[in-house]
Amino acid sequence: MPNRDMSFIELSARERARRILDQGSFRELLDPFEKITSPWLEPQGIVPEFDDGMVVAKGKFNGKPTVIIAIEGVFQGGSMGEVSGAKMAAALELAAEDNRSGIATQALLLFETGGVRLQEANLGLAAIADIHSAIVDLRRYVPVIGITAGTVGCFGGMSIAAGLCSYLVVTREARLGLNGPQVIEQEAGIEEYNSRDRPFIWSMTGGEVRYKNGFADIIVKDSVNDVKTAIIQCMNKGLPDTLRSDDYDYYLQKLNAIDTSKQADATLVKNIFGRGDRK
Repeated sequence: MPNRDMSFIELSARERARRILDQGSFRELLDPFEKITSPWLEPQGIVPEFDDGMVVAKGKFNGKPTVIIAIEGVFQGGSMGEVSGAKMAAALELAAEDNRSGIATQALLLFETGGVRLQEANLGLAAIADIHSAIVDLRRYVPVIGITAGTVGCFGGMSIAAGLCSYLVVTREARLGLNGPQVIEQEAGIEEYNSRDRPFIWSMTGGEVRYKNGFADIIVKDSVNDVKTAIIQCMNKGLPDTLRSDDYDYYLQKLNAIDTSKQADATLVKNIFGRGDRK
């Protein structure tokens, strides 16, 4: 009996992972019953979570061995700390070891994160660097597929992780950017970036514009079934001929063409990064 379709965005990280993997194959690693928490939050008056907001599960997708890593955006804005980052990096590293041992383990990354956890600062940054290295290693063997849906989006160092993925799937509700709207407003002023201007924010970093400008490969509706279909499409493509992160000459040329004395807007972004001329 086919699964009834449902919103992907409204699911928790754990349920997103469970619904994507083949029925009955979900097996969580270091689940909340292991009580692995961040040691840095409670001393700062923050209630920790037993999984530190990071869900790692193994199972099968479309009948093939798969590891799925899902960030819980509800906990501390999906921020990355020492423990959550170590869980993600280790899972990717073990998937690469599987592939080197002849077990073609697929990897799915569900991004719902504001980036590094400020309360853990350098520890979070170091963990994100390990994640970047692990993605680059693993994507030599199998496509590493990222999905960002909403409502937190994908920002900070984890937006770089999304950019390193072999393929990236987004919804229209998703957002993707190096710096979050509130960070830009705080540092550059409201005249530069009004974090409460939602139409402007989505016109610059929303899933639809990121897809149209070539920073994402597939855009889907907010639907579990549509997300799963997009994942299958990416997997069927195999390893991409050209990775976005290897095409730096193209992007540097585009960035150098920007007149920074003028306020950037959606039209400027479209004119510079419009889909069609990237190899």
